[in-house]
Amino acid sequence: MYVVTGATGQLGRLVIEALLKTIPADRIVAAVRDPAKGKDLAERGVIIREADYSRPETLGPALAGVEKLLLISSTEVSGRLPRHRAVIDAAKQAGVSLIAYTSMLHADTSPAMLAVEHRQTEEVIAASGLPAVILRNGWYTENHLMALPMALEHGAFVGAAKDGRFSSAARRDYADAAAKVLTTEGHAGKTYELAADQAFTLAELASELSRQSGKAVVYNDLSEDAYREVLTSAGLPPDLAGLLADADVAASRGALFDDSGALGRLIGRQTTLLQSMVATTLRG
Repeated sequence: MYVVTGATGQLGRLVIEALLKTIPADRIVAAVRDPAKGKDLAERGVIIREADYSRPETLGPALAGVEKLLLISSTEVSGRLPRHRAVIDAAKQAGVSLIAYTSMLHADTSPAMLAVEHRQTEEVIAASGLPAVILRNGWYTENHLMALPMALEHGAFVGAAKDGRFSSAARRDYADAAAKVLTTEGHAGKTYELAADQAFTLAELASELSRQSGKAVVYNDLSEDAYREVLTSAGLPPDLAGLLADADVAASRGALFDDSGALGRLIGRQTTLLQSMVATTLRG
């Protein structure tokens, strides 16, 4: 049995889709906070089990009979470690044979504040003694493209990354990698730095948007404080805005760049090109 936590989230659903290509639906468990949101997956034969990171009593039953577990990191911007620890403890009690965890690119050395709880979670997994594989995901290209409508409206992307390069990949690329390590052998004990084959600066992203849209779009680099204020004024909670502004500054120092090619090798194909993702986004 294979279990994916956070299975009705954006990444989780894509992992389920990838697993369904090779694994019978009745061998896949979608562990979700709200089972009602997994109705469509249940209709396809996927097993739905309640699993709430903040309610440890739900985790043991969710992992019963499971052999391989994908722990998708919590979407909470702080306080994730206790939630992750609860899942890891439950996995150990259930006798899971492999745990895969979606961490952050270069989590062990990254200066980004977002990396701290990922690094701590990796340490908890190591201390558990469970066979594990760490999937250190880079930024999602989709996160950059969420700002595309505003960039077109105002003629500018904003950030605090200077000329830092982002090796951002499509969410589907990371999902395929997760499915691959769950369904093939030889991954226990490994840490994968997962990043796109193609890296770009935010100025290059603005240039690509200009080229495809026919509208002039530039990149305006801001100070960390100014960018945090922009994000807060756009409606983001102050804590999240601060973490994202900090991540941009970390990117300016190379924290979100990687040219190892590990992601492409793992999924057996080229990672999704920025150009195609911009085109898809523009088509709506």
